[in-house]
Amino acid sequence: MEYLFLFLAVLFAIVGIVGAVVPGVPGPPLSFVGLLFLFFCDNADVGGLMLLIAAIVAAAVTVLDYVAPVWLTNKKGGSKYAMWGSAIGVFAGMPFGIIGVVFGPFVCALIGELIYGTPFEKALNVAFVSFVAFMLSTGIKILYSLVLLSIIIVKGWAVLFA
Repeated sequence: MEYLFLFLAVLFAIVGIVGAVVPGVPGPPLSFVGLLFLFFCDNADVGGLMLLIAAIVAAAVTVLDYVAPVWLTNKKGGSKYAMWGSAIGVFAGMPFGIIGVVFGPFVCALIGELIYGTPFEKALNVAFVSFVAFMLSTGIKILYSLVLLSIIIVKGWAVLFA
């Protein structure tokens, strides 16, 4: 049963990394589920405190992912059109692969601001801030998921060779 839990831990951690990039897939919570599976392995040395900290960080990273782009766009003087444009841009860019997912929020935030009537230079500035916020929150999600995968691999090694 331990090998099944170890396999699921690694699988969820890998899917968590993918989910950190793919919109609509909750990457950090899935990575946390991977750590939770590892917790049930006898020789993995994963304690309750580690689980608690990982859960709190997963929740914070997930909330940050939704709040940061909106907050920074609003802070820069962007309208709700830019915020909605940025959110829509993630999904609109998906058919174009990773390039579309990365640049879709920028382009759609820019379009949203222009529709709102913002002068081009300010709209470009707001769109850039929206893009930076998206990249920052995505980077934090990837980092968290990679850290959990590393923990799972290191602690899972003890399960394999115990």
